[in-house]
Amino acid sequence: MGEDLALFPVEFNGSLKVEARAERLSGEAGAVILREVIERLGIGRFLADRIEDPRNQDLITHPLIELLQTELLMLGQGWHDRDDADALRDDPVMRLAVSERRGIAPLLSPGLPEGKPKPKNPRVPDGLASQPTLSRLGRSLATDENRAVLREALLVTAARRIKAERGGHRMRYVTIDVDSLPVEVEGHQEGSEYNGHYHARIFHPLVASIGETGDLLDLRLRRGNAHTAAGALDFILPLLDRVETELCQVASVRMDAGFPEENLLFGMEERRKWTPYVARVKNNPIPDRMAEPYLRRPPGRPPEEPRTWFYEMTYMAESWSRPRRVVLVVQERPDELFLHHFWLITNWDESQMPADELLELYRDRGAAEGHFGELMSVLAPALSSSPRQKSHYRGKPPETKIAPGDGFAQNEVILLVNALAYNVAHAARVLVETATGEGWSLMRVRERLLRVAARVLVHGRRAILVINEVSARL
Repeated sequence: MGEDLALFPVEFNGSLKVEARAERLSGEAGAVILREVIERLGIGRFLADRIEDPRNQDLITHPLIELLQTELLMLGQGWHDRDDADALRDDPVMRLAVSERRGIAPLLSPGLPEGKPKPKNPRVPDGLASQPTLSRLGRSLATDENRAVLREALLVTAARRIKAERGGHRMRYVTIDVDSLPVEVEGHQEGSEYNGHYHARIFHPLVASIGETGDLLDLRLRRGNAHTAAGALDFILPLLDRVETELCQVASVRMDAGFPEENLLFGMEERRKWTPYVARVKNNPIPDRMAEPYLRRPPGRPPEEPRTWFYEMTYMAESWSRPRRVVLVVQERPDELFLHHFWLITNWDESQMPADELLELYRDRGAAEGHFGELMSVLAPALSSSPRQKSHYRGKPPETKIAPGDGFAQNEVILLVNALAYNVAHAARVLVETATGEGWSLMRVRERLLRVAARVLVHGRRAILVINEVSARL
């Protein structure tokens, strides 16, 4: 540890001094909470046991499980750039939270006694892994097999958290929310395209979550110009099988207006285990003509509260193989002269799901949109992998030519790891909400619970993490 260092004089208060001291200080106390979530759910070990690690195990310094935990903890704490690992390399809390070693060993630098040269490769981590090491990890995870493991880990994390909350029992019924997200990028990453609907160059991934709990279940990266429903059938049907095996007895699907198309609807209706669904249908001339007779207010003065009317119908689009139940929803809106209307499509019959309950079920997807928004705004995944070969390294041409990786697959890895970090942080959020009895945004959890200042004290073979009382209450 270095000497105390006075930084700068403070003019507004001469009695105040700003110093840097050689103490074990950190602003990342919440990393211990996230690591405890990872540990109790067994996610680190789940990933390490299944992911293929191409490195020579006799020559590595950072075990695979520690690299994965470094990624998840950094993202959960709000460090989006792998370069930040160098700034956090000596952070005492991060070192303790990432390491698989027990006691105070993670706080000790490896090597020989003081005064002797440090070995070139001590095979013991000296702080967090560097940016190049984490970047190589991302490249290793980009294989088809490893990406499948990351997808599986999303569902496993959600299932283990929910079962722990429910005393080991599965849920009887869950709603799977499926949507597409625009992920805007700078530059020309492989697979990104200009999307006229969003007026930006984007990737257009599919994402699924549990409507009742907010846990993410699966995610698949797509090209930026992909239609909303492109690949949805192959995405949803295998997910339904896994959800009904791991998590619940019966699952239904809730979708936005871009998804209802014949292959997807027919696939869910003909699935061996019938899958109920509800989705909005885009307004077009034919349904609009069907709605015209119902877009009139009844005689008399309207009440103060806006009214809603429901009309049951059967509709068969030209591309559909069969007629399907649709519900016309007509609404009054304050200060608007004309009535508003939209359509819902479902394979529930009216006795199973009356129209008013169907509308309430569909409206609940707003919570899922909020969770998807948190993934994009709080975790803020930055997709920037490029397959270009480096022309220079430290000012010189590289000594060896490394074949460029699959930039699209590496970007999917970034998105999947961010989604997994979201599930870990969401688990911490649920614990806080249960303890306090109030709702918490993920950003508030990070600011109040995770990004907390701490001091690490070492006594013999024990490390003590000291935080302020206000944070300790949470």
